[in-house]
Amino acid sequence: MAIGVLLVAALLVGRFALTERTGVPDITTERVYDRTQFVAELSQAGFALGDAAHVRIFKREHKLELWLKRADGRYALFRDYDICKFSGALGPKLKEGDRQAPEGFYRVASSQLNPNSRHHLSFNLGFPNAFDRQLGRTGSALMVHGGCSSVGCYAITDRSVDEVYAVVEAALSNGQDAVDVHVFPFRMTATALAAEGGNTWAPFWRNLKAGYDLFEASGRPPKVGACRGEYRFGADAEGPECAVIAAWS
Repeated sequence: MAIGVLLVAALLVGRFALTERTGVPDITTERVYDRTQFVAELSQAGFALGDAAHVRIFKREHKLELWLKRADGRYALFRDYDICKFSGALGPKLKEGDRQAPEGFYRVASSQLNPNSRHHLSFNLGFPNAFDRQLGRTGSALMVHGGCSSVGCYAITDRSVDEVYAVVEAALSNGQDAVDVHVFPFRMTATALAAEGGNTWAPFWRNLKAGYDLFEASGRPPKVGACRGEYRFGADAEGPECAVIAAWS
Protein backbone atom coordinates (compact mmCIF):
# COMPACT_ATOMS: atom_id res chain seq x y z
CA MET A 1 0.00 0.00 0.00
CA ALA A 2 2.76 2.44 0.98
CA ILE A 3 4.71 1.65 -2.20
CA GLY A 4 1.62 2.30 -4.31
CA VAL A 5 1.14 5.72 -2.73
CA LEU A 6 4.77 6.59 -3.38
CA LEU A 7 4.47 5.58 -7.04
CA VAL A 8 1.44 7.82 -7.52
CA ALA A 9 3.27 10.70 -5.85
CA ALA A 10 6.27 10.18 -8.10
CA LEU A 11 4.10 10.38 -11.20
CA LEU A 12 2.47 13.58 -10.00
CA VAL A 13 5.79 15.36 -9.62
CA GLY A 14 7.08 14.32 -13.01
CA ARG A 15 8.74 10.91 -13.29
CA PHE A 16 10.44 7.98 -11.65
CA ALA A 17 13.44 5.93 -12.80
CA LEU A 18 13.65 2.37 -14.03
CA THR A 19 16.79 0.77 -12.68
CA GLU A 20 19.06 -0.48 -15.45
CA ARG A 21 19.45 -3.91 -13.87
CA THR A 22 15.88 -4.85 -12.98
CA GLY A 23 13.55 -2.43 -14.74
CA VAL A 24 11.83 -1.87 -11.38
CA PRO A 25 10.91 1.72 -10.48
CA ASP A 26 13.51 3.15 -8.10
CA ILE A 27 11.82 5.99 -6.24
CA THR A 28 14.37 6.11 -3.44
CA THR A 29 17.34 7.36 -5.46
CA GLU A 30 15.79 9.23 -8.39
CA ARG A 31 15.71 13.00 -8.13
CA VAL A 32 12.25 14.36 -8.82
CA TYR A 33 10.87 17.87 -8.88
CA ASP A 34 7.46 19.20 -8.02
CA ARG A 35 6.36 21.16 -11.11
CA THR A 36 3.51 22.98 -9.35
CA GLN A 37 5.53 26.17 -8.90
CA PHE A 38 6.87 25.98 -12.45
CA VAL A 39 3.35 25.67 -13.89
CA ALA A 40 2.34 28.69 -11.82
CA GLU A 41 5.30 30.68 -13.17
CA LEU A 42 4.30 29.78 -16.72
CA SER A 43 0.78 31.02 -16.02
CA GLN A 44 2.04 34.26 -14.52
CA ALA A 45 4.00 34.88 -17.73
CA GLY A 46 0.91 34.23 -19.85
CA PHE A 47 1.81 30.69 -20.92
CA ALA A 48 0.79 27.13 -20.14
CA LEU A 49 2.17 23.63 -20.54
CA GLY A 50 1.19 22.60 -24.05
CA ASP A 51 2.05 25.90 -25.73
CA ALA A 52 4.29 25.51 -28.78
CA ALA A 53 7.97 25.79 -27.87
CA HIS A 54 11.27 26.83 -29.43
CA VAL A 55 14.78 26.43 -28.02
CA ARG A 56 17.95 28.39 -28.75
CA ILE A 57 21.42 27.52 -27.47
CA PHE A 58 24.45 29.83 -27.32
CA LYS A 59 27.79 28.18 -26.63
CA ARG A 60 29.99 31.13 -25.69
CA GLU A 61 27.39 32.57 -23.35
CA HIS A 62 26.57 29.13 -21.88
CA LYS A 63 22.86 29.82 -22.27
CA LEU A 64 19.80 27.86 -23.35
CA GLU A 65 16.71 29.94 -24.12
CA LEU A 66 13.17 28.61 -23.88
CA TRP A 67 10.65 30.43 -26.06
CA LEU A 68 6.88 29.90 -26.13
CA LYS A 69 4.28 30.79 -28.73
CA ARG A 70 1.88 33.64 -28.00
CA ALA A 71 -1.66 34.07 -29.25
CA ASP A 72 -0.43 36.27 -32.12
CA GLY A 73 1.74 33.43 -33.46
CA ARG A 74 5.04 35.00 -32.44
CA TYR A 75 7.33 33.41 -29.88
CA ALA A 76 8.36 35.19 -26.69
CA LEU A 77 11.25 34.37 -24.40
CA PHE A 78 10.00 32.69 -21.24
CA ARG A 79 13.26 31.87 -19.49
CA ASP A 80 16.94 31.24 -20.07
CA TYR A 81 19.02 28.57 -18.38
CA ASP A 82 22.72 28.27 -17.71
CA ILE A 83 24.49 25.52 -19.62
CA CYS A 84 26.51 23.80 -16.94
CA LYS A 85 28.77 21.98 -19.40
CA PHE A 86 29.31 21.38 -23.09
CA SER A 87 32.34 19.74 -24.62
CA GLY A 88 34.59 20.97 -27.38
CA ALA A 89 35.11 24.47 -28.73
CA LEU A 90 33.20 26.94 -30.87
CA GLY A 91 32.45 25.36 -34.23
CA PRO A 92 30.38 22.46 -35.59
CA LYS A 93 30.65 18.77 -34.81
CA LEU A 94 32.49 16.94 -37.60
CA LYS A 95 32.76 13.27 -36.71
CA GLU A 96 31.91 10.61 -34.17
CA GLY A 97 34.27 10.77 -31.21
CA ASP A 98 35.53 14.33 -31.67
CA ARG A 99 33.84 15.34 -28.38
CA GLN A 100 32.41 18.39 -30.10
CA ALA A 101 28.91 19.71 -29.36
CA PRO A 102 27.00 20.47 -32.57
CA GLU A 103 25.92 23.80 -34.02
CA GLY A 104 23.13 24.31 -36.52
CA PHE A 105 19.38 23.91 -36.94
CA TYR A 106 17.69 20.84 -35.50
CA ARG A 107 14.15 19.61 -34.85
CA VAL A 108 12.95 17.44 -31.98
CA ALA A 109 9.94 15.09 -32.16
CA SER A 110 8.44 12.84 -29.48
CA SER A 111 10.61 9.94 -30.66
CA GLN A 112 13.68 11.93 -29.58
CA LEU A 113 12.58 12.31 -25.95
CA ASN A 114 14.21 10.08 -23.34
CA PRO A 115 12.36 10.00 -20.00
CA ASN A 116 14.71 7.28 -18.72
CA SER A 117 17.99 9.12 -19.25
CA ARG A 118 20.81 8.51 -16.79
CA HIS A 119 21.06 12.32 -16.79
CA HIS A 120 17.52 12.68 -15.34
CA LEU A 121 15.78 13.60 -18.62
CA SER A 122 17.06 14.26 -22.13
CA PHE A 123 16.14 14.87 -25.73
CA ASN A 124 18.19 14.03 -28.79
CA LEU A 125 19.02 16.98 -31.06
CA GLY A 126 18.76 14.79 -34.16
CA PHE A 127 22.40 15.07 -35.21
CA PRO A 128 23.36 14.49 -37.95
CA ASN A 129 20.62 16.42 -39.72
CA ALA A 130 20.31 16.65 -43.51
CA PHE A 131 22.92 19.44 -43.64
CA ASP A 132 25.41 17.45 -41.58
CA ARG A 133 24.87 14.37 -43.73
CA GLN A 134 25.45 16.33 -46.92
CA LEU A 135 28.87 17.24 -45.54
CA GLY A 136 29.65 13.71 -44.39
CA ARG A 137 29.53 14.54 -40.69
CA THR A 138 28.97 11.70 -38.25
CA GLY A 139 27.93 11.36 -34.64
CA SER A 140 25.19 9.98 -32.45
CA ALA A 141 23.36 10.51 -29.16
CA LEU A 142 23.91 14.27 -29.05
CA MET A 143 21.56 15.48 -26.34
CA VAL A 144 20.30 18.24 -24.15
CA HIS A 145 20.27 16.59 -20.73
CA GLY A 146 20.59 17.07 -17.00
CA GLY A 147 23.65 16.82 -14.85
CA CYS A 148 26.90 18.67 -15.45
CA SER A 149 29.03 16.37 -17.61
CA SER A 150 29.20 16.27 -21.38
CA VAL A 151 30.70 14.31 -24.24
CA GLY A 152 29.31 16.29 -27.16
CA CYS A 153 26.06 17.18 -25.39
CA TYR A 154 24.60 20.19 -23.60
CA ALA A 155 24.21 19.54 -19.86
CA ILE A 156 21.96 22.04 -18.11
CA THR A 157 21.51 20.39 -14.64
CA ASP A 158 18.69 18.15 -13.55
CA ARG A 159 16.46 20.93 -12.28
CA SER A 160 16.73 22.97 -15.48
CA VAL A 161 16.21 20.04 -17.83
CA ASP A 162 13.15 19.06 -15.81
CA GLU A 163 11.52 22.36 -16.81
CA VAL A 164 12.70 22.41 -20.42
CA TYR A 165 11.77 18.77 -20.98
CA ALA A 166 8.32 19.31 -19.44
CA VAL A 167 7.62 22.15 -21.87
CA VAL A 168 8.95 20.32 -24.93
CA GLU A 169 7.09 17.12 -24.06
CA ALA A 170 3.82 18.98 -23.43
CA ALA A 171 4.12 20.97 -26.66
CA LEU A 172 4.60 17.79 -28.68
CA SER A 173 1.76 16.04 -26.86
CA ASN A 174 -0.48 19.02 -27.61
CA GLY A 175 0.03 18.80 -31.38
CA GLN A 176 3.27 20.61 -32.22
CA ASP A 177 4.85 18.42 -34.88
CA ALA A 178 8.42 19.19 -33.81
CA VAL A 179 10.29 21.68 -31.63
CA ASP A 180 12.97 23.69 -33.41
CA VAL A 181 16.31 23.80 -31.59
CA HIS A 182 18.76 26.35 -33.01
CA VAL A 183 22.34 26.06 -31.79
CA PHE A 184 24.76 28.96 -32.25
CA PRO A 185 28.40 29.53 -31.30
CA PHE A 186 27.50 32.90 -29.75
CA ARG A 187 24.83 35.57 -30.01
CA MET A 188 24.93 36.31 -33.71
CA THR A 189 25.23 40.08 -33.68
CA ALA A 190 27.04 41.81 -36.52
CA THR A 191 29.74 42.93 -34.08
CA ALA A 192 30.31 39.45 -32.68
CA LEU A 193 30.49 37.91 -36.14
CA ALA A 194 32.86 40.59 -37.43
CA ALA A 195 35.20 39.88 -34.52
CA GLU A 196 35.42 36.27 -35.74
CA GLY A 197 36.03 37.20 -39.38
CA GLY A 198 39.34 35.33 -39.50
CA ASN A 199 38.00 32.16 -37.92
CA THR A 200 37.93 28.99 -40.02
CA TRP A 201 34.21 28.71 -39.31
CA ALA A 202 33.29 32.32 -40.16
CA PRO A 203 31.54 31.39 -43.47
CA PHE A 204 29.51 28.70 -41.68
CA TRP A 205 28.58 31.14 -38.93
CA ARG A 206 27.47 33.75 -41.46
CA ASN A 207 25.15 31.08 -42.85
CA LEU A 208 23.79 30.44 -39.33
CA LYS A 209 23.30 34.16 -38.82
CA ALA A 210 20.86 34.31 -41.74
CA GLY A 211 18.51 31.98 -39.86
CA TYR A 212 19.17 33.76 -36.57
CA ASP A 213 18.22 37.11 -38.12
CA LEU A 214 14.97 35.74 -39.56
CA PHE A 215 13.83 34.59 -36.13
CA GLU A 216 14.92 37.85 -34.51
CA ALA A 217 12.87 39.82 -37.05
CA SER A 218 9.73 37.68 -37.20
CA GLY A 219 9.55 35.93 -33.84
CA ARG A 220 8.89 32.69 -35.73
CA PRO A 221 11.39 29.88 -36.42
CA PRO A 222 11.89 29.77 -40.20
CA LYS A 223 11.61 26.67 -42.32
CA VAL A 224 15.16 25.42 -42.82
CA GLY A 225 16.60 23.33 -45.63
CA ALA A 226 19.99 21.86 -46.45
CA CYS A 227 20.95 22.75 -50.00
CA ARG A 228 24.28 21.39 -51.26
CA GLY A 229 25.99 21.93 -47.93
CA GLU A 230 24.38 25.27 -47.14
CA TYR A 231 21.44 26.20 -44.96
CA ARG A 232 18.61 28.04 -46.71
CA PHE A 233 15.45 29.43 -45.25
CA GLY A 234 11.77 29.99 -46.00
CA ALA A 235 10.77 29.37 -49.61
CA ASP A 236 14.45 28.92 -50.52
CA ALA A 237 14.56 25.82 -48.28
CA GLU A 238 12.28 23.91 -50.64
CA GLY A 239 14.32 23.99 -53.85
CA PRO A 240 14.90 20.81 -55.89
CA GLU A 241 18.45 20.49 -54.55
CA CYS A 242 17.32 20.93 -50.93
CA ALA A 243 16.38 18.57 -48.11
CA VAL A 244 14.16 20.14 -45.46
CA ILE A 245 15.56 19.86 -41.94
CA ALA A 246 13.25 17.40 -40.21
CA ALA A 247 12.82 15.68 -36.87
CA TRP A 248 12.93 11.92 -36.52
CA SER A 249 9.85 10.14 -37.78
